[in-house]
Amino acid sequence: MSDAPRPAASRANTKKELPERFRNHRHVWVFVEYEHGRIHPVSLELIGEARKLADKLGVEVAGVLLGGSEPEMREAAAQASQFGADLNYIIADPILTDYRNQPYTKALTELVETYKPEILLLGATTLGRDLAGSVATTLRTGLTADCTELAIDDERSLAATRPTFGGSLLCTIHTLNFRPQMATVRPRVMAMPEADPSRVGRVVMHPLGMMEDDIVTKVMGFLADRESATAQLAYADIVVAGGLGLRSRENFQLVRDLAAVLGGEYGGSRPLVAKGWITADRQIGQTGKTIRPKLYIAAGISGAIQHRVGVEGADLIVAINIDPSAQIFDFAHLGVIGDAIEILPALTRAFQARLSVNRLAG
Repeated sequence: MSDAPRPAASRANTKKELPERFRNHRHVWVFVEYEHGRIHPVSLELIGEARKLADKLGVEVAGVLLGGSEPEMREAAAQASQFGADLNYIIADPILTDYRNQPYTKALTELVETYKPEILLLGATTLGRDLAGSVATTLRTGLTADCTELAIDDERSLAATRPTFGGSLLCTIHTLNFRPQMATVRPRVMAMPEADPSRVGRVVMHPLGMMEDDIVTKVMGFLADRESATAQLAYADIVVAGGLGLRSRENFQLVRDLAAVLGGEYGGSRPLVAKGWITADRQIGQTGKTIRPKLYIAAGISGAIQHRVGVEGADLIVAINIDPSAQIFDFAHLGVIGDAIEILPALTRAFQARLSVNRLAG
């Protein structure tokens, strides 16, 4: 429930005073997603982004941690502080050991209503998306999903940019009349900040005030995903991807071969998922996976906005396309004009030979 999009305003920090009705809403919060003994990396990425927003507003960054064990939550809070959080709100209760929408929504909305943040950010994970929608609805505030850029305009409003119209346009959305301003951001969209082990943040403990009998859903057990069947694109250092320029499902094997030689992951553009050439977990782009590898090789991919926002964080983008006017050449670091069906096998052979020489030399 966000206000209508408007053109992005200047991002200069003029430190305007908040309207009277928002005067008690301050600070930038990040929901720190903690499950099965670890913080999801997207939460640390968001703390880094929150630090930039908070510095422009002249306020603090706060992490929000919900879980079943106070010692675990305090340890996670210490990690969040090292990445930029000034303070951390913790609700530790056995009811929160496993994620369930009802108690997590109650916990987070109660914290918001008590301490009144100006901005609340969550990762666009399976958990984060489920929780963000419930919290925004309960608080009757705006929520901008799957953002690719966050900024503060000259009216102290969060300018949340995301693709729209199927990824063909970017729009900037402002939630002007409600607080907190909420947004979700997908993993790897924002850069991971540097940790500072010397940073120590404050901790505020808050009670849940809920009984197990109040909750409709029950956790019967936990089954982990089979890692062997799940693509690890988001955090791969090398990714090779293919598009419609490969012309057939059989030719996509050329992408897999190169990725295997380089020790990387493989993926593809959205049309390949629609055609059934690859599974949805290997789709790269705004509606698929956002990646930030050291090397990204795109073969036969046109490079529309939807794909661009999912890959432009890569350190090195190498584009192979037979069309010299393809959009991907506008943002690739290196471009090869040619038929991917011919170039991919040549690259695979060249890397195989180079790696063989290195092994012999070693």
